Amino acid sequence: MNITTATTPAAEAATGPAGPAGPMVEYAVRYTRERLWDVFPGAWLETGGGIPRCSCGTADCGAPGAHPTRPDWAAQATGGATAVRRMWADRPHASVLLPTGRAFDAIEVSEATGCLALARMERMGLATGPVTGTPDGRMLFFVQPGGAAEVPDLVRRLGWSPSGVDLAARGDGDWVAAPPTRLGARGAVLWVRQPGGAGHRLPEAGEIVPPLAYACGRDAAAARARRPDPA
Repeated sequence: MNITTATTPAAEAATGPAGPAGPMVEYAVRYTRERLWDVFPGAWLETGGGIPRCSCGTADCGAPGAHPTRPDWAAQATGGATAVRRMWADRPHASVLLPTGRAFDAIEVSEATGCLALARMERMGLATGPVTGTPDGRMLFFVQPGGAAEVPDLVRRLGWSPSGVDLAARGDGDWVAAPPTRLGARGAVLWVRQPGGAGHRLPEAGEIVPPLAYACGRDAAAARARRPDPA
């Protein structure tokens, strides 16, 4: 099953056939009130000739409808509901973006790796924090802020080279797209694991990296085994 496009009650509540069910600002406000997370508006999709295009106007935009629109986005991010409503007033379709390095950091892996790691965590009895899935086949695991800086050393201690595994960390100065932000024509970002309420404990990076790195290694080995023999 492709977990990022599976139909679940959460997914149905977040998106309708043509996109988010309700104004994006309401999702942004809920993140500030229910999770105590900062948010800021990003780009959005505009439809021309039946084809969704990014509001930035770049024909080959790498993240259509889901990226910051100004260089000072970090200063723009806020947890105040009144400020959020004001920012979305003149851009009602803007995506909802979350700065990392504040309430949480995020560890990104491929969808195949993420699914394998989640299954392993469940068998080990490890609790996961929030996890998102993107329509381009990536999964992001939310961890305690500051965790991104620990990831390279954690990976090395497990016997892997940080550059040798498909595992990226997002911390201070970075951001993630929040559900139900849409990514071009590919679909919306969804919750794979829903976040808890305000104050809900996030896992430490050291709890999440070992099963993720193990899954990355398994996925890389399987990919090598599928390659044709050059001889």
